[in-house]
Amino acid sequence: MSKPHIGIFGRRNNGKSSLINLLVGQDLAIVSEQAGTTTDPVKKSVEIFGIGPAILIDTAGIDDEGDLGKKRIKKTLEVIPKVDCAILVIAQNVFGSFEVDLIQRFNEFDVPFIVVHNKSDLEAISSATNTEIQKISNATVIEFSTLGNNVDYNITDELRKIIPPTAYQKPSLFGGIIKPKDIVLLITPVDSEAPDGRMILPQNMAIRDVLDNDGICIVVKETEIEDFLQKGIKPALAVTDSQAFGLVSKLIPEDIPLTGFSVVFARLKGDFENYMKGTPHISQLKDGDRVLILESCTHQVSCDDIGRFKLPNWLLKFTGKKLDFKVVPGLADIQEDIRNFAMIIQCGGCMVTPKQLAGRLKPAVDAGIPVSNYGLAIAYMNGIFDRATAPFKNIQK
Repeated sequence: MSKPHIGIFGRRNNGKSSLINLLVGQDLAIVSEQAGTTTDPVKKSVEIFGIGPAILIDTAGIDDEGDLGKKRIKKTLEVIPKVDCAILVIAQNVFGSFEVDLIQRFNEFDVPFIVVHNKSDLEAISSATNTEIQKISNATVIEFSTLGNNVDYNITDELRKIIPPTAYQKPSLFGGIIKPKDIVLLITPVDSEAPDGRMILPQNMAIRDVLDNDGICIVVKETEIEDFLQKGIKPALAVTDSQAFGLVSKLIPEDIPLTGFSVVFARLKGDFENYMKGTPHISQLKDGDRVLILESCTHQVSCDDIGRFKLPNWLLKFTGKKLDFKVVPGLADIQEDIRNFAMIIQCGGCMVTPKQLAGRLKPAVDAGIPVSNYGLAIAYMNGIFDRATAPFKNIQK
């Protein structure tokens, strides 16, 4: 989930797919002299020396035409908030409004980028084109041709410079919170949403992170908490599935720090500062308010689904208000004005990158709409918001 995502953007027939094939070292993307061969964003895996595994996203031409072309352009633009960096491909010294618009969008979402002047074997980049680019950006401009030998190294060198380290480094879930030999109690309910025969990703990552921090990890179901505590072992930290906050907070003594898996991920990947500010807005919701619930993966829905059933029901009960809910799965477009919502609650985001999560929430933050995440919202409604966030206060991410 920590693979950096690199978007390839530009006009039709500028050689975006050829560039990807060279970087990947395989003919994965369809290459044709016919403009508009790439119709939808397509992801491809690649290994970049010095960074590791990464995802390249091939996009449709930003100059596509017709009604279908407009839809393709829309899909291309939706990629920008989700990438960690971008490559803008131009060719034959064509640099105009399409490229300027892309650069403005890169800047809007804090996406670092480089400019690649492709097909340089046919026409070298001119000083006039360079000047136009530098008027609006200080991005590196690279001459490039798919017919050259090893010229891709110039591109990968530049990518290593601009990709934020947070996109590929693996930050610790519990770094700065637990010490070597500390006992960490992980409480993992097993309900109809739990995958058969295995644990969900946040639980697996938590176990590994405790071990990486030289801690001692103990895993129990919520029904075994009392049996464990009777053994006289006092953990340095207890972490529970947020759905069990109500029960677990009553069973875990107050002198044992308690938080939730979703809260941990909020600190690791999400906009923790704005989550902290936005969560108390739950108490200010009014009749008729709309609440947007954002999932970051797609999955089969059951009656135990937290985002679609449990969370809305808890919000209705806690506020006593008549609220309207909209759920958007995966990284799908919200498809309406974000200002239509009184509040947004994001899942833990274990299946997406920090950049994708930040890009998804940015329109709401910019519009001043309160944001929260599942774990923090549930902690707040259970009256343990301060307790669940206490382990992370004054700890740098």
